[in-house]
Amino acid sequence: MHKKSLLKFISVVTFITFPLLGCAKNDTEPLPRHQALKAFDPHRKEFSCKYERDQVPDIDQEAEAWHQAALFTTRSDLWPDQKNWKAAEALWIKASAKKHWKAMMNLASLYERGAGEGAFRVQPNPYLSVEIAEHAMILGIPAGYDKMGDYHDRGLGGIRQNSSRAWAFWQMAADQGNVQALTHIGTATDATYDNPDGGFWGNRAIALKMLECAAAQGYGDAGYELGLTLSGRESVTPTENIRALHFLHDGTKHGSSKAARFLFGAFDNGDALVERLIDEERSARYRVLIEALYRNPDLRLPNLDKILPLPPARLPAWDGTPESLIKAAQPSEP
Repeated sequence: MHKKSLLKFISVVTFITFPLLGCAKNDTEPLPRHQALKAFDPHRKEFSCKYERDQVPDIDQEAEAWHQAALFTTRSDLWPDQKNWKAAEALWIKASAKKHWKAMMNLASLYERGAGEGAFRVQPNPYLSVEIAEHAMILGIPAGYDKMGDYHDRGLGGIRQNSSRAWAFWQMAADQGNVQALTHIGTATDATYDNPDGGFWGNRAIALKMLECAAAQGYGDAGYELGLTLSGRESVTPTENIRALHFLHDGTKHGSSKAARFLFGAFDNGDALVERLIDEERSARYRVLIEALYRNPDLRLPNLDKILPLPPARLPAWDGTPESLIKAAQPSEP
């Protein structure tokens, strides 16, 4: 590591971890990345849903303001050379020092590959990503375990690639309610048979519970995976198709462009999922949402039913402009 990079590494880690010293492990215990793990069990028989929000530290309001400011400086409607990742980095460091868990995770993601152009460029520092994830784990933040699973899966930041440990960390994150880990494991275990080399196993009953747990927390891609799984089963019943349709619609509300794309195709083709209904007007509206959600993964559409309700409800009037459709579906309060 270069001297300048090392100095930055020391200063950032010190700033983030100083408030955490009271809860750090002692010198005789292994680092969180090396801790003993319960082996991943793709055939588990029991699962209890926990919500991630109940496991994380309380959000400090000043830290939340810094976090939102960081998101604003890197928002999707800016050109790449306008996104001020340096400012976002500084804001997330400050918020992380107050144990703002989302800021910590965004900071870790930023250092994984770096981001920005010119004066706004933040250089990658995967070693620091691992350090931040470890301190999140010390605080009991489920997303920290999910990150550590990613780092073992990829072999990042000095960690040796180890798929078995990756799945074990993801399992820990899922058991604590992390929506990404729940969706990852739920998707991998919703098959009807095992193929470990292919990365999937047959444990559909538990897989559906995991996906439902993540979807209930407002994670859009979990809604997409549920819809895909339920509608793709053999001998699908009308009741299962209705459930799948609602999961996909809610997944769209919660920001999944994949769910919007699935529904676009269903109404455009007249699939069994929508009772063979070909509805070009509905598919046109989902087409608008696909692009908007793809371009802005942070976009949420809680009022989607006001402009695009599911059948048999009739569609309200729309002037045909993407802007008015998105505005109508967004939250009433900015």
